[in-house]
This record gives sequence, structure tokens and C-alpha cells, in this order.
Amino acid sequence: MTDSATTPGPAAHQKIDTSVPHSARIWNYWLGGKDNYPVDEEAGDAYTAVFPGIVTIARSSRAFLRRTITHLVTEAGIRQFLDVGTGLPTADNTHEVAQRIAPEARIVYVDNDPMVLAHARALLYSTPEGATAYVDADVHDTERILAAAAETLDFTRPTALILSNILGHVADYEQARSIVTRLMDALPSGSYLAVNDGSLGIDPVFEQAQDAYNDSGAVPYILRTVDQITAYFDGLDLLEPGVVSVPHWRPDPGSPAAEPVAEHGGLARKP
Repeated sequence: MTDSATTPGPAAHQKIDTSVPHSARIWNYWLGGKDNYPVDEEAGDAYTAVFPGIVTIARSSRAFLRRTITHLVTEAGIRQFLDVGTGLPTADNTHEVAQRIAPEARIVYVDNDPMVLAHARALLYSTPEGATAYVDADVHDTERILAAAAETLDFTRPTALILSNILGHVADYEQARSIVTRLMDALPSGSYLAVNDGSLGIDPVFEQAQDAYNDSGAVPYILRTVDQITAYFDGLDLLEPGVVSVPHWRPDPGSPAAEPVAEHGGLARKP
């Protein structure tokens, strides 16, 4: 762990509530992780009983993250990453993918869940040449995110902003767009934005399962249309193939053709 710091915030003193399912823990369960509780497994199993395809979506989302980061490091020369809405560590976390290729890469993770904070040490493990840090902040608090991240990242240099399955937790769509704008405004020309989120209007069974989840008492996650997800990239230069179902974004050479899923994402460069 080199040149790393955890910046505590409001969630640092919260207790982990094991009586209510939590999206990060459920996602961890679907990905095969162990950082979850019986209430999360029950919620996850109830969801998959209605829509088994959610496991494919979760794994496709993680694969999309790996491919975008690989492109950013190898093709775009990016060495700084701001990953907002980190979730619980699983396989191929942002720093693992980036530093495997470029050991000098610097990564700041942002989340405000107390269980994620408890795992910050795992997230903060860095190569000697690079750095990782964790910021305890809510996605809405962009000023805090940027101020704390600037302790590790140099915002005069191109930086990749990663927003993976987090904007759906912002209930108001215009507010979600405003968050993207405020964060990207702080980054210089040559920076990148990667977004992927659950998509509306693709799979009615998925939508039925998500509605039931949102009514369960857990923090809601709002599916958005492909046009709405695409609008997050307004003013930026979208890379080919644009905003697509995540398995179709630059699949690995030689990989079998994948069916589309109701999760769309893209990658764009700031002019």
C-alpha cells in the first residue's frame, strides 16, 4: 500500500445495517463474492427468481469495466482514475486492471457505504509505483469528492471518471446529469467518461424485477432509457461503437457472440 489514504466522511461512523438489503452487497452476491448477509442473499434470490438474467447483467457490467479500463490505459494513455460508486471489492477492480498494465497508475475510489469503508484497506492495496485512495462521500457531494480526490490525483492531467451502476441511484434524472457535468467540468481536456447503467425499455421482465426490488425497502435503483444514458455524454466525443448493450462494447477478440442485455454503457473523451 503506497501513497494511499482513506478520507473519512459521514459514513465512517455509521453501523452496517444487516436488516435491510443493500445493492452493493447484493451485487457482490451475484458476482460470487462473500461480502454479504442473509438478507442480501434473500433479496438477491428473490430477484433472480423473477429475472435470472440479472447475474449475466452483473457479470457483463464487470467485464465492460475491465475492457474500458484496459482501453484507457493501453490506447488512451490514461494513468489517473476517479471511480465513483465503487461498491464492494470483487475481481478485476479498477486499480487491479489499471496497475496490472501500468503500475504507476493512480486510482481514487469513492463510496459512502459503511461496509465498503470497512473493506477500504483491500481497495487501497497499490503497487509501489502507483497509488490508490478511498474517499468516503455521497455521489451528490461533488465538491467533497473533487477536493478529496485532488489529494491523490493531479487534475491538470487527463483523468478517467468511472460511473458504473451508480447514476441509477440518483432518483432525479436531471440531477444525475448535473453530477456528471460537475465532475467532468473539473477534469482537463483529454479526460474520459465511462458510464454504464441498467436500461429501460429493453426487457420487461427485468423491469418487473427491478420494480419489486425498489418496493422492498432497499435504496431504489432507477432504470433509464438508452437515450437518457447516451445524454450523459453530451458535449463529449463518444468512442465507437457508442452507447450499446455492454457485452457489445468492444468485446474481447475471439470471444463468442453475446446476447444483448438491459445494461448500456459507453466511453467518451473530453475535447
